[in-house]
Amino acid sequence: MTSPLDPQVGMYSHVNGHPADVLDRLTVSELCKAWPVYRDASEWKNFRSIFCQDAFVWTTWSKRQTIDSFIKVSKEGKSRGDFIMHRECGTSVDLNPQTRRAVGKMKATITQRFRIPGDAARGLEPVVFDVDCDCRFHFFCLQENDDLGGSPQWKVRYVKLIYDKDKVVPVDGKTAPTFSKDVLARCPEGYKYLGAAQAMLGHDVDAFLPTIQGKEHGAAHRSWLDMYEKMRQWLDGEDDVDLSSPVDGVKGAANGNGRAAPVNGKGNGAVHASVNGNGSGGSGGLRVDSFHGDT
Repeated sequence: MTSPLDPQVGMYSHVNGHPADVLDRLTVSELCKAWPVYRDASEWKNFRSIFCQDAFVWTTWSKRQTIDSFIKVSKEGKSRGDFIMHRECGTSVDLNPQTRRAVGKMKATITQRFRIPGDAARGLEPVVFDVDCDCRFHFFCLQENDDLGGSPQWKVRYVKLIYDKDKVVPVDGKTAPTFSKDVLARCPEGYKYLGAAQAMLGHDVDAFLPTIQGKEHGAAHRSWLDMYEKMRQWLDGEDDVDLSSPVDGVKGAANGNGRAAPVNGKGNGAVHASVNGNGSGGSGGLRVDSFHGDT
């Protein structure tokens, strides 16, 4: 559930205003929209051009990475068959003209395709499904001087998301896995299905990223409020903005140091699945009970 609490304390230039402010916000909006366009198409040179030299990004499957490292592991993931796409659903920008800082807020849906191999000996066909995750990208931007002496350029320094909700989508309209409660408990409400499915591929999923949903109806999640405080610090011109996620002590979900608790001492590996949990092929599809071993 979402909270009725307004998480943003102050207001910045976000609509209308001086034509120069409108142009700055439009430029930052272009940076935001470049993520789904360029990354999904593997246009790596265009993708890299929107970031500062010392930029960092956080995602569920990659955790915290420098931008160059993120591009590297993204290429490696695509080479292994990772199929992640993004749908931009609307973008707005908060701008502080005095500090030359901005935060781009892009609503998006992450949609990733997964495949659980079949078992010919048991007459089981492969199961192909998507996980769709509604989220909000936050692009922490600043204006940098051009190295060639040209006009100052807007660039992205940090990217971090707030995850709202997710779901499993059967590709054929009827067949999808059912993840066990223990598997889903390793990630918070907001990206628990996405996290479970990405762990199935061997990714060490970050279990402490911001999510909008508190434990009680109407409650504001701590990580959600913390992200807005970081955005305020950035917009107000602070140089040392700590974007590490606050870690809640969730029993059985993580080990208290920001890393997902290992499943079998390795923390990555294959999926252990049964059909309906009992080996029979009814309408319930595959049940994912645990992850184990190296793929």
